[in-house]
Amino acid sequence: MAISLEYSFILVVLGVIAGIINTLAGGGSNLTLPALMVMGMPADVANATNRVAVWLQCASGMSGFRQHDKLDTQDIIPVLIPNLIGGLCGALAAAWLPTSWVKPLLLGTLLTMTVVMLVKPATFGPPTGTPVKKVADTPTAWFGLMLAGFYGGFVQAGVGFVLLAALCGTLHYDLVRGNALKLACTLAFTSLSLLVFIADDLVRWAPGLILAIGTMVGARIAVRFAISANPKLLKLFLFVMTLVGCLAAYLF
Repeated sequence: MAISLEYSFILVVLGVIAGIINTLAGGGSNLTLPALMVMGMPADVANATNRVAVWLQCASGMSGFRQHDKLDTQDIIPVLIPNLIGGLCGALAAAWLPTSWVKPLLLGTLLTMTVVMLVKPATFGPPTGTPVKKVADTPTAWFGLMLAGFYGGFVQAGVGFVLLAALCGTLHYDLVRGNALKLACTLAFTSLSLLVFIADDLVRWAPGLILAIGTMVGARIAVRFAISANPKLLKLFLFVMTLVGCLAAYLF
């Protein structure tokens, strides 16, 4: 697929913005998916091509958090086990259930996350000094991570918000470390889905990699911001992004 220089520039700029949004909160694909479809891609091809950028963005963000010692690498596997079990169930449900369920579930989930942030803000960032819990010792964390995985397998869009609720709300990670582990979960989801999309020849590599240049840069910018930002500012950004996600889900 031939891409003009002007459109390549637009993809990179949108990629930077989406990389920042996805790393600090979620919902960056609300920008990148329409941009890919404007190029004439069908929705399924745009969705598959977008995953190239998401995958590389997650890898870039995880690397940045790890360099700043904010990625708890020893916790990745325990977190991924219930998350991927839920993701498999969600993917199977998506194959069996009608697509008409997707939009109500997306909108309902984002509205719920918005209300939770207003009513119980500690869910997305416990008080400083709160000890982190282990997944194996916390049944509610297993359930929350499985639920987040199910949602991710079924809908995908907005899964970052649900993952943060599970990681910060049940295991008491702060928002920075929660975001780092969120990227690990998203990377695992995306790896599985990307393999399927590649096998079905749905990925358009040139626009996907151009978009990825932007998302990788955006992820690195977001990591630097997250490390130095006031936690209250991070929560405010997260709240605003849930509102934007609700609006996008309602309109589109």
